Amino acid sequence: MGAEIYQAQVIKNFFDTITGTDRNLTRIYMCIVSLAKLRMETPEKVAFLTDQMRKSKQKRELSIDIIDYVCTCAAEIDIHHVQTAFGVSEIADMADTFSSISLDSL
Repeated sequence: MGAEIYQAQVIKNFFDTITGTDRNLTRIYMCIVSLAKLRMETPEKVAFLTDQMRKSKQKRELSIDIIDYVCTCAAEIDIHHVQTAFGVSEIADMADTFSSISLDSL
């Protein structure tokens, strides 16, 4: 369970990096390697991902295989863990907050 939350946080950092103003390939590389290690990928898979990152650096554009890998990882994680990593509250938890508001305070 805890590993999935870490995976979701790494995925969030990956997407923050590729959509932000500082698209640092070193940060992207660290996200990919961290995600692969958290998922206990085979050495062949890790070698393939690092090779794709090397090619991305040479071509100066991110490989579609890297994006596909991260999206696949994100799709396989339980939504509750993703919500925890992204700081999203459950609707049911928020409903308790709203039901305690008095009409007099409006």
